[in-house]
Amino acid sequence: MKENTSSKTFSVRFFSPAFGISILTICCLFFLFGCKAKKQLALRTAADTTAIAKPAVDTKLLKINAIKSAQTYFNTFSGKAHAKLSINGDDNDVTLNIRIQRDKKIWVSITAIAGIEVARAMITPDSIWLMNRLQSLYVKKPFSYVSQYAGSQVDYKMLESVFIGNAIPQALNEQSDIQSLNGGTQLTGRRSALVYVLTMGADLKVNQLNLNNQDEGQSMQVNNSVFVQVSNHVMPSEIDMSSVVKSKKILVNLHYIKQEFDRPLDFPFNIPARYTPGE
Repeated sequence: MKENTSSKTFSVRFFSPAFGISILTICCLFFLFGCKAKKQLALRTAADTTAIAKPAVDTKLLKINAIKSAQTYFNTFSGKAHAKLSINGDDNDVTLNIRIQRDKKIWVSITAIAGIEVARAMITPDSIWLMNRLQSLYVKKPFSYVSQYAGSQVDYKMLESVFIGNAIPQALNEQSDIQSLNGGTQLTGRRSALVYVLTMGADLKVNQLNLNNQDEGQSMQVNNSVFVQVSNHVMPSEIDMSSVVKSKKILVNLHYIKQEFDRPLDFPFNIPARYTPGE
């Protein structure tokens, strides 16, 4: 099948293998949290004149556990989203079909004008595969490849959490600084050179994430909004991301128009024999 000129231009600008991977990995510039636990004084009972120590109530641990309970837990997720992508001011509208098997794989199909699939990705905790449909190219890389675009702190669970609007599991531990803010909760801290601020509403759902790594020239802000209930799950239907990675500025507006949880899914990803490896 011959390709028209406009399709080729779109492919070259936005779906070279490196770009396709960068679009997926910018969603996972996420954070690792830590904190210090507080101790409370032991209480003395009125009926006993000797000091009897009662278990201390760790308010920070209680808050962390409450945040964990407020996250969306699932086995599988499928979603369809309209996305506006801007790379250094160059804009394009695409549609993403996303399928997730928790802790195992993320499958993404990217379609552009007239519903033509231009790229497909399969991401696992160990590897990243990408097919460029318009140029008949494919890329296979270890997951660590994302560090070129998103920093060395990124892992698979971070990326998975972004698509759902969750706080990443690694973030929720007792070394974070926790404070109340405008009726919600804010977690702040540092991991090596990475400084993070996570803001949640009264329902403990993630509203905003700010990251800054001056050593690697990276910063990112994620805003989750328009929360909707899907079955018994609550998640954002709109996710806005702005990322600066050295000289690249990337903006993504993701608007889900369909979301489903815990349905049987398949994850088709077969590379045709005619495809050649890309860089």
